[in-house]
Amino acid sequence: MKIIVLDGYTLNPGDLSWSGFERLGQVEVYDRTKPELAEERARDARIVLTNKTPVRAELLSKLPALEYIGVLATGYDVVDVRAADERGIAVTNVPGYGTDSVAQSVFALLLELCQHAGLHDRSVKSGDWAKGPDFSYWKTPLTELSGKTMGIVGYGRIGEAVARIAHAFGMKVAAYKRHPDGPPPFAGFEWTALPVLLEKSDVVSLHCPLTEDTVELINQDSLARMKRSAFLINTARGRLIAEQDLADRLNAGGIAGAGLDVLSAEPPPADHPLLTAANCIITPHQAWATQEARERLMAAAVANLEAYLAGQAINRVV
Repeated sequence: MKIIVLDGYTLNPGDLSWSGFERLGQVEVYDRTKPELAEERARDARIVLTNKTPVRAELLSKLPALEYIGVLATGYDVVDVRAADERGIAVTNVPGYGTDSVAQSVFALLLELCQHAGLHDRSVKSGDWAKGPDFSYWKTPLTELSGKTMGIVGYGRIGEAVARIAHAFGMKVAAYKRHPDGPPPFAGFEWTALPVLLEKSDVVSLHCPLTEDTVELINQDSLARMKRSAFLINTARGRLIAEQDLADRLNAGGIAGAGLDVLSAEPPPADHPLLTAANCIITPHQAWATQEARERLMAAAVANLEAYLAGQAINRVV
């Protein structure tokens, strides 16, 4: 059985093993695959594994042997699932593997906005402290989280994990979910409408899926509701934000800062407006990519395929 990995590098740049898949068939791993090479590489495969390489209807029509697509991620919008379903091709994803890693990254971005540890490290190493007259100094305002309100937009696994960490920091939590399904889980937590959340939160963290309803959910109007002192964090999907609107708001001092792990175009063009926006921290879509999370992802992807081959499919999208 031929198993093709179209873009294995981001999951496994060399510190993991493909042996779980190798036990199941003949594996060919490509670090990256340009769309125009996908047909040639996957032509005879029964199994295709992809992370971000698109598998659209046109490609599916040219792969007669294909019976299974394993998405090496939680989001599966890279696959035309309707076309796959019509052809009887199974599609699986891997939910939940990166929950704790992404929640941790939310606070890595937030703490950098609050403390600017990197900026002060560079200042010290450039000699500012050694040359200064005082035992202590700070180049930016420093912000304490305790007592402030964390607004969580989208309350799934990751949103819940972020809420727990915020609570541990002594923060209040305001959460928006279309259909709240239970009482507040702890004191200081409240379910709230999105406009109210934007107005009262000191930090707004995005954790909702990208749908027709959430594209550019954060735009000129929603940003205008936020406090001038508030921070915006996005570790979900770049297109949740109208990026020029956010850049304009940051540059005008309309909000205090933003921490982003995702953008609408990845990698971004050199003239992307947020690359030069005021107090905007951007990391390269790495919130999911801790060693531990990637190990879980690899193991779960193998388990998905094993279950499919045994006729007991798990995490099946179609």
